[in-house]
Amino acid sequence: MIAPSSRLLTWTALLVVPFATIAGLLSDSVTLAVGMVLLFLLLALLDAVLGLGALNGIRVELPKVIRLSKDRAGELALLIHNEPQTERRVRLGLALPRELASPQEDLLVQLPPRAALARVTWPATPSRRGNYRLDTCYLEAASPLGLWTMRGATPIETEIRVYPNLLTERKSVAALFLNRGNLGSHALRQIGKGRDFEKLREYVPGDSYDDIHWKATARRGRPVTKVFQIERTQEVYVVIDSSRLTARRVSSPLSVVSGAGAQLTTDHGPLTTDISVLERFLTSALVLGLAAEQQGDLFGLITFSDKVQNFVRAKNGKAHYSACRDAIYTLQPQTVTPDFEEVCSFLRVRLRKRALVVFLTALDDPLLAESFTRSIDLICRQHLVLVNMMQPPGARPLFSNPDVTRMDELYQELGGHMQWHQLRELGKTLERRGVKFAALEDERLTAQLVSQYLEVKRRQIL
Repeated sequence: MIAPSSRLLTWTALLVVPFATIAGLLSDSVTLAVGMVLLFLLLALLDAVLGLGALNGIRVELPKVIRLSKDRAGELALLIHNEPQTERRVRLGLALPRELASPQEDLLVQLPPRAALARVTWPATPSRRGNYRLDTCYLEAASPLGLWTMRGATPIETEIRVYPNLLTERKSVAALFLNRGNLGSHALRQIGKGRDFEKLREYVPGDSYDDIHWKATARRGRPVTKVFQIERTQEVYVVIDSSRLTARRVSSPLSVVSGAGAQLTTDHGPLTTDISVLERFLTSALVLGLAAEQQGDLFGLITFSDKVQNFVRAKNGKAHYSACRDAIYTLQPQTVTPDFEEVCSFLRVRLRKRALVVFLTALDDPLLAESFTRSIDLICRQHLVLVNMMQPPGARPLFSNPDVTRMDELYQELGGHMQWHQLRELGKTLERRGVKFAALEDERLTAQLVSQYLEVKRRQIL
């Protein structure tokens, strides 16, 4: 496609319009005026013909998959192929989706001579998780005299994957991920003696009778003791609820979202932004997966709403962690009611080995809480179940807020007390079934979740 440039319009206004005016006013200058106009038109036509090949041999290539993190500045790497290896200036354009903000609307690149390849980067900051595709890169180059612009397009096949931002959550549990090396010995307090059988040995005075292997003792004719070791490889599953209640928005400090080192503030207080409950669940689940891998355990994921959506069996390793991340980075809240019986039946059938099952859901709705209590009986005797939800705003005991001064505030506090009491009764009901329930704080959700897991490891409850 060929289009006139601003230079052509400028020269047209400076030459054609004045000479046409002169030709209309002075009859003696018609020949000269028409000749100058024709000469300019001929020059413009020649420039257009010479510029038709300005984009020949130019094509743009992007990686097949580009991985970015939500609310973190990233770059799109563009590889420009210049087959003629001639020096030229090319203008590039990408039809970025609304969720990818960029300070540049286009990119002007000066291709060097005698170079077949040129690499440039396009800055972009995604504002939402998801999967986005780019299929066309638009090109523009000027004709030799700059009177025309030659426009074209080159096909590209690029998939942009925007993952949850884990920067701040990892900082909150940074001590867990420190590589301390193998220098010296570090004492680690462990409760109990372990459950995994390791070996048999001769009886030593003082050994408990419970540890004696009676069959081996009968065969050998002398006491034989069983030796156990600390469990090292256990299965940890995070079950994420993506139903209607997880679409609710929560106000989080901007530092939590953007990954800034300190909380951002203004004269009116700290800067906050609204994110969904599901967004907090996803980031916390991925950080818990990193913690499980650090402890040598196997990590798996299940997501559900009114049906089971994704199931990633527990494994470890970088490839498995990438598979878990790819399974949930496009997950969005669904406007449906969660089916707890469906997911518990699924876990009952699929998980044969005893595992730690961590639910991330919302149970402040009494009907949902009742449904969950009935359904959890399917798995609570076989697995160790932890149920976590985000603390509802204002749910606290009555008279715990000393700043209440008006009658409206008193009624709000009374409503919060009733909600707090309901969650407390739910926790007692689940505790009788061997299920641990906790309402976690928004800003400390990840740290508290990892602390729960480490406490299970330390006490060998699993």
